[in-house]
Amino acid sequence: MTDLLILSQKEITDLRRTKFLVVLFAFLAAVVVLSVVVASADFRIKISDYNQYVTALKAAGSTVAAPPPQLFPLQMLRGGIEYLEIVGSLFAVVLGYSLVAKEKGRGTLHLLFSRPVHRFAFAGGKILAIAAVWTVMVAGLFIVITATLLVVGNAPLQGTDYARLGIAALHTAEYLIMWSLLAMALAALTRGPSTGLILALVLWLVVVLIIPQIGDTMDPDNQIPGGLFASLQIDKSHEQAVMSHFSGYETTRDLVEQTSVTKQYERSTFAYLGIKNVYNQQPLSFIWAGTFNNTLWLLFGLAVSVTSALFASTKKTLLRKAI
Repeated sequence: MTDLLILSQKEITDLRRTKFLVVLFAFLAAVVVLSVVVASADFRIKISDYNQYVTALKAAGSTVAAPPPQLFPLQMLRGGIEYLEIVGSLFAVVLGYSLVAKEKGRGTLHLLFSRPVHRFAFAGGKILAIAAVWTVMVAGLFIVITATLLVVGNAPLQGTDYARLGIAALHTAEYLIMWSLLAMALAALTRGPSTGLILALVLWLVVVLIIPQIGDTMDPDNQIPGGLFASLQIDKSHEQAVMSHFSGYETTRDLVEQTSVTKQYERSTFAYLGIKNVYNQQPLSFIWAGTFNNTLWLLFGLAVSVTSALFASTKKTLLRKAI
């Protein structure tokens, strides 16, 4: 246990010295803040358009008006979450790859393993370090997000909103830790660090971009801006009646999407933040009942990444690949 904590502290110190974490946090904070600013400005434009519409109706002598647009603060985080699931995971891959690549590049593996350390102390120290780094960084990001919602978005956050933000932060930390550890495992299993990085990037490309894009392309409602059924003025009940004739196709499309852990993360996070309308303003118990499978798949992906990093980064494997 002492070896593990020492190696973990060493790793965190190394990361702090490179200033990479500062740059990474600043960049991610900037993009999520920008997404909230854009969403807030878009809502203000909608309010302005609505007020002009109401004024025009009154001038025409009409008393019939559509209800004003509603602001659901957490829905303004859609862009920020999408940045974290794509750009954040890409940086997580680079960070995880560097954990092993730097040791191979400096030739310090033999020095580290010349001491009598536990078989899993090297990997365990790095896993603890990356878990601590991402936990602190995600906590900081969500504090920035919350402050931006309050200050820029003028969002009237309630107690349950803070709970939803906390749950979304936990999902985000798990997701980013998973990607760092998968990249770490691939870097440990390949002789050349660059080969491990290429493999990790290919995996990231397939899971984060290709599979979700295939699922979105297969969804007929995504083929027209605003939705196919909405453009045809088909209500929800008739939409469900139409789609019931294509249940096999929809099941296949859903299974394709579920092979991507990124989609699992997105579905659960979007639900808790109310970005997906069916879960908006619903109690947490209702959201859990509808998304617990997504959360469990995300936890399974995290468990696989921890196990892979632990067994791939042993003394025997690393020294053999470092020759």
